[in-house]
Amino acid sequence: MVERGRNVSHFRLVIVNGKVYVQKLGRVYQTRDVFTIWGVLQLLRLYPGKIPDLDLMFQCGDKTVILKKNFQGPQALSPPPVFHYCGDEISHDIVFPDWSFWGWPEINIGPWERTLHSILEGNKKTKWIDRVPYAFWKGNPAVANIRRELMKCNPTKQQDWNARIESIQWNREKASNYANAKLENQCTHRYKIYIEGAAWSVSEKYIILCDSMTLLVEPTYYDFFTRNMVPLQHYWPISPRNMCEDIKYAVDWGNSHLQNAQVIGNGGTDYILENLKMKYVYDYMFHLLNDYAKLLKFKPTIPEGATEICSESMACPVMGLQKSFMEESMVNSPSDTPPCAMPSPHTPQTLKQFLQEKENLIEQVKKKGVNSMLV
Repeated sequence: MVERGRNVSHFRLVIVNGKVYVQKLGRVYQTRDVFTIWGVLQLLRLYPGKIPDLDLMFQCGDKTVILKKNFQGPQALSPPPVFHYCGDEISHDIVFPDWSFWGWPEINIGPWERTLHSILEGNKKTKWIDRVPYAFWKGNPAVANIRRELMKCNPTKQQDWNARIESIQWNREKASNYANAKLENQCTHRYKIYIEGAAWSVSEKYIILCDSMTLLVEPTYYDFFTRNMVPLQHYWPISPRNMCEDIKYAVDWGNSHLQNAQVIGNGGTDYILENLKMKYVYDYMFHLLNDYAKLLKFKPTIPEGATEICSESMACPVMGLQKSFMEESMVNSPSDTPPCAMPSPHTPQTLKQFLQEKENLIEQVKKKGVNSMLV
């Protein structure tokens, strides 16, 4: 069952007796696989001896790969367990934290703890009330049709949708040492837009952390930490079918209800601060891998052609930002506290109720019936 995930995976990771072995299966974009594997190694340093033997396949691309439709019917095989950075309603991909928590050297984004601190400091540069009263997004529109549609929300001579949308050219940014792409300098607007790219986007956590009211264009994909977010408490929902009109309404509403808009913005930031401590990222990984290992009905063994990997063997040969990010994000000592206890899972009834409450709030926004008493 694990082996059947090979053709849609980029690497196989095996843990035997506390040691990590990796078998490369496909070419990966940039260093996604490197920093994902690095994150697993740091987990083992944080909780030595507490990660059981396991054998897993990992997909490093954008889109989900284990589609439910391919595993239906009485003759269908069981879906192979494949780990990935995001999931959606039509797939079985197992959601795992993305590589950027340990750094993204290709675009000069450092490890999460440092980046989080930098954005929080950036938030202080401009009082919320003094921020630009428009919705801001900066990114690469070429990766998705929906982002190209978002570009149409920029002001014209005939219409101002209250949006300020900027296209980023990474080659140009690299030439200027990313002077205009620093995340901590992008929290200057009262409203920030989150919109997916080819799939879910790494940018989500950085945008929500800005204290700005996040205008979240209804996503298709989810990562491991956002599904518990509540509309009008942590973000403002935007329909992908009426983006420009919805953005204009959200900004007009926010500028007429400044205190309420700021509360929503702060609510998103607080959600990230409370739920996305690096310790909790590792704890999620810990529980996920332990529960996965319990399901294995075979004893993991080192696959032929796999290479043993450790923190030193990964960090020593590399140079530049890749090396400095690894050194910065390295776990230097075991945790002095155990992993957090996982909360009890939803019952079918409580999950249905939670999802219905979210949908009711989204419908209220769609009908433009939001009042200040809701937030």
